[in-house]
Amino acid sequence: MIKNIVFDFGGVLFDLSWEQAVRRFKAIGLADAEQRLDRFHQRGIFEQLESGLLSTDDFLQELGQLCHRSLSYDEVLHAWLGYVGAPMDEAKLNTLDQLRAEGYRTFLLSNTNPFVQAWAEGRDFCLSHRPLSSYLEKCYTSYEVRIMKPDPAIFQFMLRDADILSDETIFLDDSPANIAAAESQGIHTLLVEKNGSWESSLREAIRSFE
Repeated sequence: MIKNIVFDFGGVLFDLSWEQAVRRFKAIGLADAEQRLDRFHQRGIFEQLESGLLSTDDFLQELGQLCHRSLSYDEVLHAWLGYVGAPMDEAKLNTLDQLRAEGYRTFLLSNTNPFVQAWAEGRDFCLSHRPLSSYLEKCYTSYEVRIMKPDPAIFQFMLRDADILSDETIFLDDSPANIAAAESQGIHTLLVEKNGSWESSLREAIRSFE
């Protein structure tokens, strides 16, 4: 029986736009943004930021060197939020509330960074001005845990910290590599279409484990 539901963030809870992010990073001076930004797993200083190896200030300095100028926090925040391809889908957020009301424990497990998470925890995240964390029991982010998916260790950390069992847990992600890593830890999974709807598929998956 499924008791715990774990969600990826980008591509699952909000729509991702790699193309828009590339345009915005180029606009602040990162000429080779296509090569430095990845659709699923960041590289270089972007990976270091999302794995907690670079602080926000250090990332601003490193990115500024690549762009050959000083960058402000707001400029870089705007560039990172290029990944947010559309306003938050209120129906998905309502589903999170409903799942918790039904007694499911719900979590986030995401490769992300302090810039995106600052937006997610701010008043501009959604129309109701609620932070992401108000919809979930706990958010596990790669930069805070200092482990990135698809490393199985991040799933092990979440299971221990939340005190949940893998065979009572289902994980939703749009990355086959992340899905495979979760399955290696005995977690049930649902591979969802990037930026797609998953509500009915999740209900079907939950019923299949009853």
